[in-house]
Amino acid sequence: MKRSVLLTILVMLALALSSGCATMKTWPDYERSAENKMVVIQENIGDGLKTGALTPDQAQRFLTTLKGIRTDYEALRNKSVYREEWDNLHKRLDVLGEDVRKAQTLSTRIEAPGSSERIVALQGKIDDGRINRRWSSTDEQGFQSRLDSIRRDYLRMTEGGRSTTYQERDDIARKLDSLETDLNRYRSR
Repeated sequence: MKRSVLLTILVMLALALSSGCATMKTWPDYERSAENKMVVIQENIGDGLKTGALTPDQAQRFLTTLKGIRTDYEALRNKSVYREEWDNLHKRLDVLGEDVRKAQTLSTRIEAPGSSERIVALQGKIDDGRINRRWSSTDEQGFQSRLDSIRRDYLRMTEGGRSTTYQERDDIARKLDSLETDLNRYRSR
């Protein structure tokens, strides 16, 4: 009798533990990371098309793939899903990013970091500040919200492989400069 009760309790605990590992929830870090990857891929495709490193057919093929991934991203965004679904989306983005890089020829000129690189770098600073508790949760949320807004604006501007205008690039750069200045101001405190 004691053994069956003990065995029942152990089975119940095992089930509770395993169901806790596979719970559905929202994954905001996976969401932001996917957005970062989409920004970088979008910019790489646009740059490759501008420089001639990608043919229009290659660029269109990559953009079609990215559009499909973006559709799946929108379906996952702000919803409770299993982490495995986000992992699969990230794998698809990694494969696409690698395919774009392989298709491009190496450029000999060195350019200043583009908006996508700056967005990724600022996300790293915010994540680092969050881990090291450099600022209050209100400030952290404000910084993250500003960067999310800039990232979404940039994604909207470059949707469908469209290159940004000088004015749009300048606007994004100004917003990124302002956010970076504010982040650096907190670092020195």
